[in-house]
Amino acid sequence: MKNLYINTRFFFTLIGVGILYVLAFFFPVLMWVGHIAVLICFLAAMVDYLLIFNQKNAVQAQRILPEKLSNGDENFVKIDIKNNYGFKITTKIIDEIPFQFQKRDFLIEKTINTGANTFFQYSLEPKERGEYHFGSLNIYISSPLGFVSKRFSFQKDAMLPAYPSFIHLRKYELMALQSEFLLGGIKKVRKLGHTMEFEQIKEYVPGDDIRTINWKATSKANRLMVNQFQDEKSQRIFMLIDKGRTMKMPFKGLSLLDYSINATMALSHIILRKGDRAGMMTFSKKAENKIAAENKSGQLKKISESLYNIKTDFFESDFNRLYQDVKYSINQRSLILLFTNFETLDGLNRQLKYLRGIAKNHLLVVVFFKNSELQTLIHKNPENMQEIYDEIVAEKFEFEKKLIIQELRKYGIYTVYTLPENLNIDVINKYLEIKARGIL
Repeated sequence: MKNLYINTRFFFTLIGVGILYVLAFFFPVLMWVGHIAVLICFLAAMVDYLLIFNQKNAVQAQRILPEKLSNGDENFVKIDIKNNYGFKITTKIIDEIPFQFQKRDFLIEKTINTGANTFFQYSLEPKERGEYHFGSLNIYISSPLGFVSKRFSFQKDAMLPAYPSFIHLRKYELMALQSEFLLGGIKKVRKLGHTMEFEQIKEYVPGDDIRTINWKATSKANRLMVNQFQDEKSQRIFMLIDKGRTMKMPFKGLSLLDYSINATMALSHIILRKGDRAGMMTFSKKAENKIAAENKSGQLKKISESLYNIKTDFFESDFNRLYQDVKYSINQRSLILLFTNFETLDGLNRQLKYLRGIAKNHLLVVVFFKNSELQTLIHKNPENMQEIYDEIVAEKFEFEKKLIIQELRKYGIYTVYTLPENLNIDVINKYLEIKARGIL
């Protein structure tokens, strides 16, 4: 009997019968009508009970879950229900979704004909990485009489991990292709360098570096021959993610840290598609989650697992320790994208010497964020003194961000200053721009 539920239709019917009995005090003939109505009500409820509970496996249902959830994106959960009753049924579906969504009014109503299936889906948008536990899929069945319901429960205790955003990776790949067309006017310069990638042996011409003379080939050819090198085709790209307190700030439910994690996932996909080597590292008090820059087949999965396992207490970040770790763990010149956030010029100046130290040996791009709330205040037409004051303060903070960009550019440090929701596109475009200009 624990799966038996009495519907509101039964109680409304009893209320109607009660009204008949009240009227019977004034019109005695209604007393018999009330007795008959009570009898019919309970007989109908009994028939309804027998119709619903007399058949086993009368309803089949399945919750179809994705392999994993994509953090910050719409993820679709599909439900398939089949009616094996000999009559049309009305269903109320209550899925016990994970507590992280705080959705306590989940209810979907469907009518299913005899022997028919209904297939539908609903979306969930996780805002944090981790494990999401589903409860039971509860289906409440009512017959056309609608006096009682029977509960069916399916697929109890399912768990899904929420990984950094991966749903739109294909979309970003197409956007990157489009961006390359837009960057078509940028001249690509083929530079001759002294990297480890050997190109050919050629005859010496005035102007060639005498340090590249190949004496063995010279003796064989009886004329001066030199080794020619070219820039490595597979360049190293590292993404450094700040896990400090400045990255805890939330925008639209996601923290700056999670925006950076999603951007790292999207950028890694594009880097590997372009044949470059993608690596990453996180830091706060110390460097963690280190992934060496490679372009092997399983590299994206390795980066995804590392991003999924990022945990932090949002301590103050130690840029001195970061500088030491980069110096000793990244030996060759690389493109480094540093995801962090500076709100004030003083905050930048405290860390500037370490950023300059990294930029001496690598091409450094500092990625930091616009405050979307401040942008709203700046573009709002003030109507009173309080709003004027808010706009002035917002403009002051925005001006300080521009000073930060100028200060970084002074030392040859590139920047990406963007809204959190535009981060993925902007960092991909910056990477493509640097690659097209050949400045790494």
